[in-house]
Amino acid sequence: MKKLNSKAFVTIGMLSAFSYVLMLLNFPLPGFPSFLKVDFSDIPAIIAAMIMGPVAGILVELLKNILDLLTTGSETGVPVGHIANFVTGILFVLTVYFIYLKVKSKKGLAVALVTSTIVTAVVMSVLNYYVFLPMYYIFLGYSAEDLPLIFAVTAILPFNLVKGAVISIVFILLFAKMNKWIHKQQVAYK
Repeated sequence: MKKLNSKAFVTIGMLSAFSYVLMLLNFPLPGFPSFLKVDFSDIPAIIAAMIMGPVAGILVELLKNILDLLTTGSETGVPVGHIANFVTGILFVLTVYFIYLKVKSKKGLAVALVTSTIVTAVVMSVLNYYVFLPMYYIFLGYSAEDLPLIFAVTAILPFNLVKGAVISIVFILLFAKMNKWIHKQQVAYK
């Protein structure tokens, strides 16, 4: 594991701020509930993980969500959505990081992004079914009988698949332009 120095923490701070801004530029997808929104805030976290290691990616995800919680708040008074976003981001970023670490090529990156999309979508559907949706209902005062758990499969699973695909396509396009710079930064942060 790479040791993080003061230069790394400054870079993590800058990537977190950029990630936070990208989080604010979210948008809904047609056909999905309006509160499920796509943003590109996981891309700086993937870059941080690729350059400085998995802890850097996790820190970018954490700081992005803390900044968003402090500035926009939470609709329930409890940051369930921010916790879910943090877990989703960690799943996506770490899966990409560890697969790409084993197969450092464009094909390896594509496999990492596809696998990450599938893993994130499936795991988040299960977590939404058992953890996050029940938490929302508890904090909003609904009973367990009102909980449409089928929602985790009919909306959250396909949404996360589409969101992962969109993020993957954008990241592959960016990576094609940033590949040499990322490799140069990896050497600088060793």
